[in-house]
Amino acid sequence: MQDHPLTSRPVEGTTGLRERKKQRTREAIVEAAFELFEERGFDGTTINDIAEAAEIAPRTFFSYFPSKDDVVFHDFHERQAMVAGWLREREPGANAFDALRAGIEGMIGEADPAMLEEKRCRHRLVRESESLAAHSEHLRGKFADLIAEAVAEDLGDAPDDLRPRLVSAAAAAAMGVIDDMPDDDVDQPMETIDDLLAFLRGGLAALQERGRG
Repeated sequence: MQDHPLTSRPVEGTTGLRERKKQRTREAIVEAAFELFEERGFDGTTINDIAEAAEIAPRTFFSYFPSKDDVVFHDFHERQAMVAGWLREREPGANAFDALRAGIEGMIGEADPAMLEEKRCRHRLVRESESLAAHSEHLRGKFADLIAEAVAEDLGDAPDDLRPRLVSAAAAAAMGVIDDMPDDDVDQPMETIDDLLAFLRGGLAALQERGRG
């Protein structure tokens, strides 16, 4: 039995309003957290501090983030999905690194000043906190898994074979270098990125040629 249009529309509207409210609360938590991190540092900021600044109950914090570490990397899943899309939707004949370059090039210059400031703060926090550094490496490993899947397709291997894992480990390290580049110190970021990707493409091409041999 189908819902009557007059009864179904208010439900959809309520759902949309609830989702927007949740998004605003999430954004308030992130904004409050980074302001406190800038002022007090990561270790000097508690979850109670963040909750108070965001005007929520401490228990509400855990409805949005499992831990304080996760607030620092709040956009990880969005970035992971974006990179997965670049790799999954690459043009026929394009390898994994062609897809990464096209995606990165499309992002150059898109970040607003607030995003760049948050990125700088995150980098500083990671340098200062062992737990955040470990968390960062864990998340970087998830990007390596994405790349391994794409490289395996380029090589005709399984994702957990040695060759894709070797290439993806090098790629994850290179992506880390790119991500850590100071935005205001790099005049020509795509040239630096192309140097790194040229190295990765060369390794991939050598493995493909070896496979044909």
